[in-house]
Amino acid sequence: MEKIGIICEYNPFHNGHIYHIEKIHEMYPDSIVILVMSGNIVQRGEFSVLDKWEKTDVALDYVDLVVELPSIFTIQSADGFAYGAVTILKNLKVDKIVFGTETLDVGDFVKIANAQNNDKFNECVSKCLNEGINYPTALSKATYEFTGVKIDKPNDLLGLSYVKEMLSTSIEPVTIRRTNDYHDVILDGSIVSATSIREALKNKIDIKKYVPLKVYNYLKNYKFDDYFDLLKYKIISEIDNLDIYLNVDEGFHNRIKKYIYECNSLDELINKVKTKRYTYNKIKRMFLCILLGVTKKLNDEMLDIKYIRVLGFNDKGSKYLKNIKEYDDIPIITNFTNKYKSLDFELKVSYMYYLNKKDKDFTIEYKHKPIIK
Repeated sequence: MEKIGIICEYNPFHNGHIYHIEKIHEMYPDSIVILVMSGNIVQRGEFSVLDKWEKTDVALDYVDLVVELPSIFTIQSADGFAYGAVTILKNLKVDKIVFGTETLDVGDFVKIANAQNNDKFNECVSKCLNEGINYPTALSKATYEFTGVKIDKPNDLLGLSYVKEMLSTSIEPVTIRRTNDYHDVILDGSIVSATSIREALKNKIDIKKYVPLKVYNYLKNYKFDDYFDLLKYKIISEIDNLDIYLNVDEGFHNRIKKYIYECNSLDELINKVKTKRYTYNKIKRMFLCILLGVTKKLNDEMLDIKYIRVLGFNDKGSKYLKNIKEYDDIPIITNFTNKYKSLDFELKVSYMYYLNKKDKDFTIEYKHKPIIK
């Protein structure tokens, strides 16, 4: 039986994700499909539109086992995000990780990943960064110079990070071509991007055509909240100590101090402080780290995989878990425990996440049991 891994955020789960999973089942009919999924915050530096339990409930209609990517990895760059996810799937003994690609095939990814194990390549990236170019663009320029392959799409850059992590494992990377643009904001056809669905939700446009009915019902009462008021208070109250937080690079705290008092929305603040070297999403992750109190010191203390937390499973997933527990070194947990610092952080994330939600509160983080189907 093939063990297939998927790295996902499902923000929210939509028809394109169904297509992806169905293709996997076509390619590997005798397989178990295992998700490592971000929880209540996602790598774009935002709160997820569905909570981790809602996402798990939806996903288990299509896959066998869902485990959580700890939130400390979802606020990292693509490489840090990939490290956490691939490490978990490696310890769950997957044979393959299947991910979506916008323009490249597996051979291209492997070629680029191997090229990056080169001092001259890294020197080229550093040179671009010193010129004020942001990291994704610097990486794209260096890649083209050393391999002749153009890589500049967000999903491809994330896929490259996955493949770089897989090079030191026995996991085989497998790609499925995406049917839409990762950042497209236009609703067109039955398969659209998660970005376009989130934009539609913000603008109160009906999304029923683009998501499974269960997702649609979960999102009926969706309320957009960009947490700006809380963030502004946190920044002003710690105005002289911002550089202790993760992703706040040297000198950037001065730009935040300069503009925070005059800004009245998150978008306005990001656009004021943004420079060529900082992507929009990197700045959003930076502000999320400030809001959640993720100092550089605390980040360093949480960056090892100490456990694998199960969010849900079906019968096939249950049998697989029982088997893998017999020989795995990293504990697989199904109940919340205060034994791990990164789980304490999950509790803080959940407190912020549920702050403005009337039907749930943060205690769901430690009261909820894995979903069984």
